[in-house]
Amino acid sequence: MNMHFGIVLTPRSGAEWVRSVREAEQQGYATLMLPDTLYTPSPFPALAAAAAVTGTIRLRPNVLAVPMRTAVATARETSALQLLSDGRFELGLGTGRPDASREAERLGVPWGSAAERRAQLLATIETVRATVQPAPPIIIAASGPRMLATAAAHADRIHLAVQPTATEDDLAAVIATVRDHTDRAIPCSLQLVGVGNQLPHYMTTHMGITAAGLREVDAAALLPADPAAAAELLEHRREKYGIDELLVPGDLAAAFAPIAARFH
Repeated sequence: MNMHFGIVLTPRSGAEWVRSVREAEQQGYATLMLPDTLYTPSPFPALAAAAAVTGTIRLRPNVLAVPMRTAVATARETSALQLLSDGRFELGLGTGRPDASREAERLGVPWGSAAERRAQLLATIETVRATVQPAPPIIIAASGPRMLATAAAHADRIHLAVQPTATEDDLAAVIATVRDHTDRAIPCSLQLVGVGNQLPHYMTTHMGITAAGLREVDAAALLPADPAAAAELLEHRREKYGIDELLVPGDLAAAFAPIAARFH
């Protein structure tokens, strides 16, 4: 099992998007990801555009909120992306961020209870696997016990959707929950929240999170600035927890580059 790195980007213009995704592929990122919100461009057309100008990087929404689309609509879009990317699409799914209920209201779709949204997730997975050829890998974002159990039973990969302040003990606890519900060795992903003193812009401006505050709680996804120490920590988590993919926000790519170079 090797370490893989994904990059989370959002388009700002057509020309800029082409440059960004080509650079990500040239820099060795394994996967390109886009969020699924009403405040960012729709991931399916953006990923289709990325598919047209790349040849090896994999493409994944990070992650689709299942209440926003019917299972059949998601399967249709997934089939199109599999075709246009020559099988490089990966389907990231989740039951929705806590604040996404307001987006569902704007779209005129029901939000539903947590149990209803989990049922929607399972229906979407079943429909995609039954109708899309080749069926893409399914990545499920999960953090709570019920979603972790669901992901353990149905996902090809689990995105550990923990809070930015999650500690090493928190990671150990969610991995233990996954392992309690399956005998499969399911690979896991974790999103980077910072390198040294550098954090994503949205985290400092919209969430009020600081590097000092993350260091104070010993946040697991804040990597040390020293590339050797950071690489050692990532290898430790890969071996101990099966966390073999790190998701890098685009505005941390430059800070993360010396760490990524340790794995090339």
